[in-house]
Amino acid sequence: MFWKWVSSMRKFALIGHPLGHSLSPQIHERLFKLDGFSDRYELLDIPPKKLAESFELLRKFEGLNITIPHKIEIIPMCDELDKTAKRYGAINCIKNQGGKIIGYNTDVLGFVKSIEQLGTTLKSDVLLLGCGGAGRMIALETLYQEGNLTIAVRKDDLKVAYDLVEYARDVIPTAKAKVVLIDEIKGKFNLLVNSTPVGMYPKSDNMPVSIDVIKNVNFVFDLVYNPTPTKLVKTALANGARAKGGMAMLVLQAVAAHEIWDNSTYNNTDINSLISEMEQSV
Repeated sequence: MFWKWVSSMRKFALIGHPLGHSLSPQIHERLFKLDGFSDRYELLDIPPKKLAESFELLRKFEGLNITIPHKIEIIPMCDELDKTAKRYGAINCIKNQGGKIIGYNTDVLGFVKSIEQLGTTLKSDVLLLGCGGAGRMIALETLYQEGNLTIAVRKDDLKVAYDLVEYARDVIPTAKAKVVLIDEIKGKFNLLVNSTPVGMYPKSDNMPVSIDVIKNVNFVFDLVYNPTPTKLVKTALANGARAKGGMAMLVLQAVAAHEIWDNSTYNNTDINSLISEMEQSV
C-alpha cells in the first residue's frame, strides 16, 4: 500500500464544456484514496471546436472522463472502442493503455443500477427527455431491454432524435420507439428519465416538462444531481411518483471507471457512504 501511495502520481481529468462546479474531483480522489493511490484529477473545460486540437495533450493523461458535449464527438479520436462504446455510440471514459487510447461507456452501469434502486424497470413505457450522449445510451438500453420508448426533444434536436430511432431499429429489430416535441407530450408513462441539463444549478427553478406530464408518470429519474433534489424530483414526489436524482449514477459510473483504470474493487458500504456524502455536499 505504501509503495502505491508514494510512487503513483498519475494524471486524470474530466473534459467537457462548460464544466462549472463539478463533484468529479472529490469523487475520483476519494476512490483513488480508497484504493491506496495518490493521483491528480483535474477539470479541463474544452470548447467543442478546440477538442480535436487538444487531443494530443489529452494523451498525456492516464485516464479521462468525458461529459457534455464531447461524448460522441470524441469517438473518432480514440484508437480503440470497448464493446460498451460500440453498443451505445457514446463515450464517457477513456483509458490510456501504453499510449493506446481506448474508449468506454460506464454511464450505462450507473444508469441501470440507479433504475434498479428506484424500484422499476426499463421494460415498460419510458419517456426520455433529450437524446445527447447520455440520452443516446439510455434510449438504446431501454430498447435492448424491450421497453416502449418515447423520446421527447426540442425542435432543434428532432433530426438527431429521428436518426437515433432509425439507428436503433437497424441494430434492434424489435425496437419500439417514437419521437415527439417536448411541449407536445401526451399519455401516461411508467418511467420518465430526464437526460437534459434543465434544472441544473444555478437555474434550479426550471423543469424540463410541465406538472401535467409529471402527474402522468409513476417513476422519475433525473440525471441532474445538482441541486439534490431537483425541482423535477421534488415535484414528482409531491404528486405521488417515486423519484430520485442522478448522484448515485454519477458515483457508480465513476466506480466503473476505476475498475477499468486499475481493476479496483470497493465494498458497498464505502460506495453508499460516498453517494450520501456527495448528496449532502450540493
